Amino acid sequence: MTDPWWKGAAVYQIYPRSFADANGDGVGDLRGIAAHLDHVASLGVDAIWISPFYTSPMRDFGYDVADYCDVDPTFGTLADFDALVARAHALGLKVITDQVWSHTSEQHAWFRQSRQRRDGDKHDWYVWADAKEDGSPPNNWQSVFGGPAWTWDARRQQYYLHTFLREQPQLNVRNPAVQEALLAVGRFWLERGVDGFRLDAINHAMGSAALTDNPPAPPSNKPRTRSFDFQLKQHSQDQPDMLPFVERIRALTDEYPDRFTVAEIGGEESDWVRKDYTAPRRLDTAYGFDFLYAEQLTPALVRAALAQWPGAADEGWPSWAFENHDAPRAVSRWALPQHRDAFARAKMVLLAGLRGNIFLYQGEELGLTQVAVPFELLQDPEAIANWPLTLSRDGARTPMPWRAEGPGHGFTAGTPWLPFGADHGALAVDAQEADAGSLLHWTRRLLALRRAHPALRVGPIAFVDLGPGVVAFERVAGDERLLCVVNLTAEPRELTLPDGVTLVASGVSGTRFEGYGALLALRVPVGGGIEVRDGTASHVPPATGPRPASGHAGDEARDTRSIGAPAEAGAQLGDASPSRVPSVTGPRRSPGWTGEGKRSPLAEVTTAAASTADAIPGSTPRATSRA
Repeated sequence: MTDPWWKGAAVYQIYPRSFADANGDGVGDLRGIAAHLDHVASLGVDAIWISPFYTSPMRDFGYDVADYCDVDPTFGTLADFDALVARAHALGLKVITDQVWSHTSEQHAWFRQSRQRRDGDKHDWYVWADAKEDGSPPNNWQSVFGGPAWTWDARRQQYYLHTFLREQPQLNVRNPAVQEALLAVGRFWLERGVDGFRLDAINHAMGSAALTDNPPAPPSNKPRTRSFDFQLKQHSQDQPDMLPFVERIRALTDEYPDRFTVAEIGGEESDWVRKDYTAPRRLDTAYGFDFLYAEQLTPALVRAALAQWPGAADEGWPSWAFENHDAPRAVSRWALPQHRDAFARAKMVLLAGLRGNIFLYQGEELGLTQVAVPFELLQDPEAIANWPLTLSRDGARTPMPWRAEGPGHGFTAGTPWLPFGADHGALAVDAQEADAGSLLHWTRRLLALRRAHPALRVGPIAFVDLGPGVVAFERVAGDERLLCVVNLTAEPRELTLPDGVTLVASGVSGTRFEGYGALLALRVPVGGGIEVRDGTASHVPPATGPRPASGHAGDEARDTRSIGAPAEAGAQLGDASPSRVPSVTGPRRSPGWTGEGKRSPLAEVTTAAASTADAIPGSTPRATSRA
């Protein structure tokens, strides 16, 4: 049975306000996205996920929707969206759109009607409740953005619920009429050719019908910056009553071939929720916040996250992200400035090797850093409300630098809505295109490997122990076994590796892994099974492609001869032709492996328990998740 296109896919997230501005007003738009899709396709990803672009007053920058079936003039028109979809499909990219179905904007026509009177049209399309006898809110639920999750409405003489901003009233998704309306929204976009949905904060869409108070959270050493942090959300989210509607969403998408659904599932204990939402006849996959707010990236954290998805019968399929529009940039969160280049390469090796779908956030392929946006330039309402205790989400939403030179860095001809980072010009797309050793080219090589090797896309994962600070695992599919090894510390490690052929390596010299050294290798079984000629595995198609610059610190020792690419081998890396899948750069020898096709008698790696030195760090949030 052939796996669906989305299983093991790499998805590239686009935040429309910050990707590319075509009309010079300083804010990104749909035509800007369409004009730069060649860059996205050249990475070797399978799909794009576009954050909300619908009609909105932009109190939460598009996550407060005033019209689900139209494009906000800031971003363009429905015709612009149709052109974007056509361009993406021509480049072989699927298009995933964000659907925000737990709440709307207070300016949505549904809410305007709902708030008029208690027995009027759509009176029960939102969550309304009477005040307590003393006039206080119906229960103790708190908003993600701080303060009570209830706002008094004088017209109805009732409170309405809002899990996020007061301008984002909560839909009553228990109401069958609301479900029908939301499914009609989904059908509208499916008919326009979208390939699936990312369902925003979907486990927040339904609280308990009885509006039962949440219990207090137990004592914790984590700082609590919001009233939301003082409760266990037992009754305000994650309700099993939501699952029948999830099945209706799946039934809708199943009416259209090859469609894809991914749920955003937030919460401190989201593992079982993700399993429920991805059970048979429900959504295809779900991602949580295992990595997005972790203060450190450790082997124990990686093991713990992946262990939640062992591949049991009827188990769903996981998805992983290290960065997104709500979370701080990983290179700033997990590495000191002097280590960021090496770390960014290691992080990309790890992401490319994980079992599940992987999400890259725009600029992650460039190694963009978190920007310290000054208070007077902040746009993020949550950061403004909780200044200075919450790190602004704006720091990860700054514009994409397309050109190294110029005030707008190729993003805009006007004044950008958020400032660029001081170092972002040097990390711009054109600068990295011109540098064969850049992170951009490195990312293309890794995504090409993931696409070329079924083991990396869909194979099971088995962790092996190579000592403290090192995460290592094997991926297997058929007779193919790949080994991923990443030193997650800034200190060098001497490692004993099994037989194999290096596909890519950075910071590796013989058995020595420098700080943040990493490699992907094709295992060579004893007794053959893979013919090795001149350091390449014969069944991996070689290709000329971006290669690290010869002077790049820490890269593997390289054969400086070009590796020829026969015409039938597929497109070279960076070819955006929709009919040709970019093939992998030919695997090359690392000094840790013997040359001329002879295997080294290195000891087999043994599976063992994770080192106690790699304790999972505390997960104090440095920025606030919408979920």
